[in-house]
Amino acid sequence: MSGFPDWLAALALAVGLPFGGAGPPPLAHGYVEGEYLRIAAPSAGTLESLSVGRGAQVAAGTPLFAIDRATARAERDRLAAALAQARAQQADLATGKRPQEVAVLAAQKARAEAALRYSSAELARQRELVARRVSSPDKLDQALAAYDRDRGQLAEAEAQLDVAALAARPEQRRAADEVVTQAEAALVQADRRLADLAPAAPVAGLVEDTLYNPGEWVPAGSPVVSLLPPERVKLVLFVAETAMAGLVPGTELAVRCDGCPPGLSARVTRIASQAEYTPPVIYSVGSREKLVFRVEAAPGQPLNPGLPVDVWPVDLQPVGMDR
Repeated sequence: MSGFPDWLAALALAVGLPFGGAGPPPLAHGYVEGEYLRIAAPSAGTLESLSVGRGAQVAAGTPLFAIDRATARAERDRLAAALAQARAQQADLATGKRPQEVAVLAAQKARAEAALRYSSAELARQRELVARRVSSPDKLDQALAAYDRDRGQLAEAEAQLDVAALAARPEQRRAADEVVTQAEAALVQADRRLADLAPAAPVAGLVEDTLYNPGEWVPAGSPVVSLLPPERVKLVLFVAETAMAGLVPGTELAVRCDGCPPGLSARVTRIASQAEYTPPVIYSVGSREKLVFRVEAAPGQPLNPGLPVDVWPVDLQPVGMDR
């Protein structure tokens, strides 16, 4: 017994301590897993530039790569010109005629006024002559017709001046507004496509891998950069059914791994609702072919994906793991 009292040996067996060992066995075995962001472009093309390298830490908004954008830029410029044309037509329909056109109509009105003054005077003269029996009624009729003609031409010139100050009909203006809206939407799509061909890092993280080199053809949707944000690193643990009591989201765990500093911790974030057999990635002989629950935990410190880990409840952590 190596000097161990019987009651201490019984307690060790009850809580699962290896008899004469240095501490309790792990609550669970597991590994570190990373949920990578694989950044791709929606369109195929030649990789124009690669702005980051493997192992680099990048901030949110850092340019990552660019697919050849010559065609996309040309299309964007065409749509920008179409929008400018639509807006110019919209503005033109919202105003009257140009000052030069208004000046022509004003001159026509002045000419019609002069002609009416002449025909009015001629009509008055012919009436007087006819009253004195010096002129014939036919000439009076001619003077009256000329007066009516000149009065009508003046009314027409005045109406044209009034129309020149008006905008286009409401239906025409609404149609022009719709054309502008469509052109604006098309330009937004073109800008978005340009941005998609040269994506930036959506969040800060580690460049885990780059999958193409500049000059290579990249298929549509094929990832070019694999990014690992620190908040997407988690522990994947497999806990035996008998050890699930009291394990809930938020439970703090002590973590140990080969070559890692002491004092590591993690907090449970997710517990599977159904049991499964221990996956083959867990190589512990004692854990094989056992029903376990998958548990995920957020580490309190940065850890590398793929690293095997063991975890304990914080109140049962082995000696030497204290923080």
